[in-house]
Amino acid sequence: MDAIVHEMEPVTLVGGGPCDDRDIRMAVEIAPIVVAADGGAGRALACDLMPKAVIGDLDSIDQGTRRRLGRRVHRIAEQDTTDFDKALRHIIAPLVIGVGFSGGRLDHQLAVLNGLVGNPDKRCVLIGAQDIVFLAPSVLELDLPVGSRISLFPMARMRGTSQGLRWAIDGVDFAPDGRIGTSNEVSGPVRLSFEAATMLVILPVAALAVVVAQLRRPSARWSVHAEPYKDPRPE
Repeated sequence: MDAIVHEMEPVTLVGGGPCDDRDIRMAVEIAPIVVAADGGAGRALACDLMPKAVIGDLDSIDQGTRRRLGRRVHRIAEQDTTDFDKALRHIIAPLVIGVGFSGGRLDHQLAVLNGLVGNPDKRCVLIGAQDIVFLAPSVLELDLPVGSRISLFPMARMRGTSQGLRWAIDGVDFAPDGRIGTSNEVSGPVRLSFEAATMLVILPVAALAVVVAQLRRPSARWSVHAEPYKDPRPE
């Protein structure tokens, strides 16, 4: 599939769902190239950010905004996928930070998570009011403070192994309609491995810097050590 946006640096993808302006500023500090998914264009402009491209079916963008953006607007006419999915699959970048996708209607949030799993070749972290969520690579290593909350949610039947979790996942048959792994805790350096690209990892927003460093590493077996653990959002 032809890319609309092809960058060597991380990209912030802005959606039209509820989000705090400070979350957008936090994302742009990490990923200064801005792309909007349909109605996210208005939110980006309201934050004085000019998106490099606007991607979607354009049913949520007003005509004034569309005229202002001109040739930056790219219409994807099909209705089988969400605007998040349309945008994500047309971006080539080492990492995408998504804001404006994790609040509001529950059906929209579930559709976005489906889009994460449907694009396993894309490294994407979604920022919400309290949490971040991303699709786990085959091997994930994180250095997080002992006692930190870490949740695992399977989007299909699968198995994995773990080190550094209070409740180990070895031998567990995960399934969205069966055993899940929410509300686990970090007990030491975390190493997780999964047999399929269908496990979502949910962490507090304060873990964003650690996760970003992890997902930006080019190797399949990524590893990173944490900086001081604090909420990275500006006051």
